[in-house]
Amino acid sequence: MHMFQPSRRAVLAGVAAGAALTAVPGMGISAAHAATAPTYRWRNAVIGGTGFITGVLFHPSVRGLAYARTDIGGAYRWDDRAARWTPLTDHLGWDDWNLLGVEAMAVDPAHRNRLYLALGTYTQSWAGNGAILRSEDRGATWTRTDLTVKLGANEDGRGTGERLLVDPRDSDTLWLGTRHDGLLKSTDRGATWAPATGFPATPSATGQGVTLLVAAGRAVYAGWGDGDGTSANLYRTTDGSTWTAVPGQPTGAHAKVPIRAAYDCHTRALYVTYANAPGPNGQSDGSVHRLTTASGTWTDVTPVKPGGTAADGSTDTFGYGGVAVDARRPGTVVVSTNNRWAAVDTLYRSTDGGRSWTSLKDTAVFDVSETPFLKWGGDQPKFGWWIQALAVDPYDSKHIVYGTGATLYGTRDLRRWAPQIRGLEETAVRQLISPPAGEAHLISGLGDIGVMYHERLTASPSRGMATNPVFGSATGLAQAAARPSYVVRAGWGDHGNGAYSNDGGRTWAPFKAQPDIAKNAPGPIATNADGSALLWSFVHWDGTKYATHRSADNGATWSEVSSFPKGATPVADPADPTLFYAYDTDTGTLYASTDSGLTFTERAGGLPSGDSQFKIVAAPGRGGHLWLSAKWNGLYRSTDGGATFTKVDSCWASYTLGFGKAADGANYPAIYQVGSTEDLTAVYRSDDEARTWVRINDDQHQWGWIGETITGDPRVYGRVYLATNGRGIQYGEPV
Repeated sequence: MHMFQPSRRAVLAGVAAGAALTAVPGMGISAAHAATAPTYRWRNAVIGGTGFITGVLFHPSVRGLAYARTDIGGAYRWDDRAARWTPLTDHLGWDDWNLLGVEAMAVDPAHRNRLYLALGTYTQSWAGNGAILRSEDRGATWTRTDLTVKLGANEDGRGTGERLLVDPRDSDTLWLGTRHDGLLKSTDRGATWAPATGFPATPSATGQGVTLLVAAGRAVYAGWGDGDGTSANLYRTTDGSTWTAVPGQPTGAHAKVPIRAAYDCHTRALYVTYANAPGPNGQSDGSVHRLTTASGTWTDVTPVKPGGTAADGSTDTFGYGGVAVDARRPGTVVVSTNNRWAAVDTLYRSTDGGRSWTSLKDTAVFDVSETPFLKWGGDQPKFGWWIQALAVDPYDSKHIVYGTGATLYGTRDLRRWAPQIRGLEETAVRQLISPPAGEAHLISGLGDIGVMYHERLTASPSRGMATNPVFGSATGLAQAAARPSYVVRAGWGDHGNGAYSNDGGRTWAPFKAQPDIAKNAPGPIATNADGSALLWSFVHWDGTKYATHRSADNGATWSEVSSFPKGATPVADPADPTLFYAYDTDTGTLYASTDSGLTFTERAGGLPSGDSQFKIVAAPGRGGHLWLSAKWNGLYRSTDGGATFTKVDSCWASYTLGFGKAADGANYPAIYQVGSTEDLTAVYRSDDEARTWVRINDDQHQWGWIGETITGDPRVYGRVYLATNGRGIQYGEPV
């Protein structure tokens, strides 16, 4: 899944882009809003994990309490009695989208209810500064401190750490390692921060900086990721003021970047994992070393040296990632390999301080019946990849958990493993369809894990990922309005990039052929009302646009449509199979086809332009009824197939729009949008053709950036499905 990470950045980059507003005649609709908003219950449509778990932390003083962090989906608290995770950062709203990535977390061993999070997803100029959240009640409520520096929870090195630490000598003192601004220190429990004096390392452009902070007795150790493999990369302070390089530390490519560290207080041994790159990608060498802190002696305890020959004859390259010690058994330590694609990653466990090791993968038995997508279209799941988060329960030596790029696995007996993931959903969602008939109320197109067919919203889809072929990330998903059994999809895949279904998305058949550009730039796809024609647009994740192609034989043959605006998303009229629409965001022009997509001509101009976030949505069952969701340019409507548009005055910003079953007594579908009717970007519903709106989410359910897609359920009034960029599929229902 690592190859699809840039798409997450590309999606969010659009938040910072601007667009000009072109005036069109107003509708004269009142901007009045309903005084009383309905109460909604929000839940995740269950898939199970689906994203990169970058850190797991058991509380050392509280049995059954643990926390997890993710690269783009916030933080969670584990409830051992309920055996599920509770999300802790869903309250972060639209303006704080950059804070849904958790760079680091820390607990206070002396105060069991205190929790600290370091938030910030990107360090680029278009992203905001980071922030610290401080809680005295395990994340139920928060106090926030905004930082003057940026953090990078979804950048290289996001699986290192932890970069946040409560000082072992003083609970009021916290340390924070940053990527570009060195080491920071707080003496008032995270309320204020300043550069730590005496820290000798100088940041470079690599964007790693301090990779880890760990307490060893009363000392604090800091890993440094900006070295060249020959200079010091591990520093220590014993007084909180003076930092020195740890003598005798390993050097060389195999120990260039310290990834994680864990301290065995019984044997006074610090274990450090290393790699030649920060990961999770790009590592090809690594090692594990033990520092006996009392004597200062370093010992190489690497379980297996990278660079050997794998079973398939390829070179077995990898780094080392997670490390955890057993608080109940002196000398027992577990480490993980990372980026080991030839022989597949594993955990190594030692009970003698690293003198000998056992690979837990060799005896592992997996049960993924609760989350079948983890088979990835095959017969068996693999042990994992991107293993940098690793923890041993301090109250149960056989309870080990480790994160991967898609889930969190756990064991209670060192042999049987299953996802320990209930309540944690991190999917970046791209497309949503709620069929008007059939078994499933929801079909989803997702980042990294393709397309899902949801028989139930409360259980992971039993078929797992859509197969034949398997996609990494979905780029397009469409259903024939008058023939809902016919569905098409497109995406990134190694064995084909498009497929169709004749049973509503239960099973799939690959297109018999595809344009050459499809492999490198699959984009959105559409089918007309009766499923007789397909339009496939091609856009590379870097933004490069290519000519759209058409098929009238289920993808057996394709022809270029030169008159279609490159990069536009094709939209089918829901009533007339001869009609397609396309919105050219570069010029603010609406194009239409009256010959089932063979040719397109300009139908309306002078509309908002300059941002790919603009979307045309066709109202179900209404031929020629088009709605243009135009970000902060607002909302526009056409009832004549795009010949003319009028501006809707009831909201000043509309980021995404969809439709659901009409309210009782209403003669138009309910409209759902993410937008702004006054000064708040939120989720709204209108039952009167956008004359008035009611907010249906609340301040505790905001999920950061939610501007990708939204749709109502055509069979259940009031139910709405919402795509998030890291908190999976949220669905809300009136209560």
